[in-house]
Amino acid sequence: MMPVGPATRIFLAAGATDLRQSFEGLSDLVRHRFNEDPLSGHLFVFSNQRRTRIKLLYWDGSGLWVCAKRLERGCFRWPTTPTGETGALRVLAEELTLLLSGVDLTKTHQRQWWRKTV
Repeated sequence: MMPVGPATRIFLAAGATDLRQSFEGLSDLVRHRFNEDPLSGHLFVFSNQRRTRIKLLYWDGSGLWVCAKRLERGCFRWPTTPTGETGALRVLAEELTLLLSGVDLTKTHQRQWWRKTV
């Protein structure tokens, strides 16, 4: 499993992504669509149009990981941006776990408490 510490940021690609891309294509999307460095050690998560597949891009210090998941039945409930533009949504590790477990994040809410932002 990839280490997700408090300094690791997680970015979800808003909108659909062509998942035929691999290391170079997804790295290029991170650079140009997210304006982030794919070698930063942060997690970048992409989904296809039908929301039945996801890919995750991660730099571990020595190389890039591309992990994929395909659902046999059903689809992920992928969050959208308020204005509908493409870009990156930043989520917490707990939210990513819920999303990958099949929980609809729009029907849940996070209790308000203080969190230090970096």
